[in-house]
Amino acid sequence: MKHKLGISLILLVALLVGACSASKVTSSHQPAPESAPKLAATPAASQPRFASAETSGEDTLQSGDAAERIVVKNASLSLAVADPAASLQAITRMAEGMGGFVVSSNSYKTTAADGVVHPVVEVTIRVPVERLEDALQQIKALVPDPKTDILNENISGQDVTKEFTDTQSRLNNLKAAESQLMKIMESATKTEDVMSVFRELTSVREQIEVLQGQLNYYRDAARLSAISVHLDAKEAIQPITTGGWQPGLEVQKALQSLVKGLTILVNVLIFILIVLVPIGLLIGLPVHFILRAVRKHRQNIKPTEAKPASPSKK
Repeated sequence: MKHKLGISLILLVALLVGACSASKVTSSHQPAPESAPKLAATPAASQPRFASAETSGEDTLQSGDAAERIVVKNASLSLAVADPAASLQAITRMAEGMGGFVVSSNSYKTTAADGVVHPVVEVTIRVPVERLEDALQQIKALVPDPKTDILNENISGQDVTKEFTDTQSRLNNLKAAESQLMKIMESATKTEDVMSVFRELTSVREQIEVLQGQLNYYRDAARLSAISVHLDAKEAIQPITTGGWQPGLEVQKALQSLVKGLTILVNVLIFILIVLVPIGLLIGLPVHFILRAVRKHRQNIKPTEAKPASPSKK
């Protein structure tokens, strides 16, 4: 009996290694057979009871759902609003009204350049994925002027279908291995054999719970979209104004004029270096050598003409 139990454990360990190391899954993933017998441990003083990790039908991926794409869609917004605290309350009510909820929120204060303290709010909500566009429109409606007060908007999507099906396949294999382990436990008679199988069952159960948690995360992330919103007080981002004078705007204009002047100067230098300098060299070098040759020729002629005739000797 002990020899048969050892062979069964070896085969089961090989099955577990193959199930956990599978990295490539085909598109036709079959769920764990519903007809597999669910066996309970025989009551005995030397045999601990171990509940099966079989889950309900809604926790497993049905064959009809396997062909569907599982896409996680999220969004982020940065807005300038009149009252960040009031906007936070409006966003909270909107999320709850859509069947969603607030994941987290953070309110704090910041000091602007003029020394005035302004509130800032950061909030993350989850809403049903089919209501994502509607939620974004309602949040953007909180700003006084959409053209200037929507500072940033981003929408992203991630396809996790492959990760989901791979995880589901590994989960099904582990459930099949668990069923086989429970059968071996029923046939075990010695305490050491029961404890050995029990340790294997505990390890398999932990892996099943981890994979089940991953599947639940994928389902929740695909069903509920996350929206992260950053809310600034509108007056905190307005330019400083004193008696109708806006120093920030004047500085901006001065910088623009400086950039424009530097641009013109650089363009002139580029024109001189690329156009005028080559033309000057092509014309100036030959003229220079010609003039130099003429001056040298004239210098050679003048001493000859000025040389006096030598007196004759008597």
